[in-house]
Amino acid sequence: MTLDQALFNWLQIKYVLDQRPQDQAAKETYQFFSNILEEKFNIESVEVKTNQGFYIVEFEQNGESVKKQFPAQFVHQLWIDIETKYN
Repeated sequence: MTLDQALFNWLQIKYVLDQRPQDQAAKETYQFFSNILEEKFNIESVEVKTNQGFYIVEFEQNGESVKKQFPAQFVHQLWIDIETKYN
């Protein structure tokens, strides 16, 4: 798994967890990807912002500031799929 894949998966499940804070599976999955970011990629101090249809993820990696962005429509897709299937 690449850093971008791990960040994207983390961001998607973070969005789901924000929408469904009582969802135990979402909590566990969020923690799983958080651990990957910390342990495999040495990610610290993660901050998420939105701007013009994008999520911007800013973080520290090995002492350096890094910024990645992801289209909101792709980030939201997991939530849409869950809502479509289960509601």
